[in-house]
Amino acid sequence: MLAAERRDHLLGLLAREGKIVAKDVAAGLGISEDSVRRDLRDLAAEGLCQRVYGGALPVSPAVVGYAARQSVAPDGKQKVATAAAGLVEPGGTVILDGGTTALAVAHALPRDLDCTVITHSPTVAAALLDHPRAELFLLGGRVFKHSAVTCGAATVEAAQNVSADLCLLGVTGVHPEAGLTTGDADEAAMKRALSARAADTWILASSEKIGTASRFRVLPFPEITGLITDTPPTDPAVSDLRALGVEVLTAG
Repeated sequence: MLAAERRDHLLGLLAREGKIVAKDVAAGLGISEDSVRRDLRDLAAEGLCQRVYGGALPVSPAVVGYAARQSVAPDGKQKVATAAAGLVEPGGTVILDGGTTALAVAHALPRDLDCTVITHSPTVAAALLDHPRAELFLLGGRVFKHSAVTCGAATVEAAQNVSADLCLLGVTGVHPEAGLTTGDADEAAMKRALSARAADTWILASSEKIGTASRFRVLPFPEITGLITDTPPTDPAVSDLRALGVEVLTAG
């Protein structure tokens, strides 16, 4: 089989099965695992898959820059945001992550809601300036421009001095095997620090993130309260997540 044919085969397998197991592909095609791994490296370099131990998974489209992400699945993000905003109770305190879905949550919060919002996102804080009864705490630090959030040691230290009822956390990938992932190590660490300061953590995951993976793990599934997604309950990845004990809230 020519290299171009192997490439098409691998991409088709990724689309159908949601993963590639290198040893199985090698056995099926009668080639070496090294050949499959080389093909996967080439695909990963083009941003067409996320390499993991033993093979590859679908790559998340949410690893692009902040501006580009605003045009990715806006309807799905709005559905997730509306459901997430409904979890913020009057008088409660919420830690709201950065990113485009979190920004949609900020816009979805009722203007007259009496609450406290803690965030490391300047864009989220700015979106809530016209909410007269929402008290805002912006965690400072180095600005990670890719996601328009602060992160690093100063932000983590600031986060350790707050606490909340609820954390609404964004990720770029949700996969039954790879778990909850994002594309930057420092951002992953920041998300863990935020989650640790809340009684409950819900993951904001519009459908384009379900069944995909990024490079860095954020949290194991047992450490979250649940997942909010607009992905249909019949989706195989959602079924697999529920089989793992993950509570999935379907956003209508």
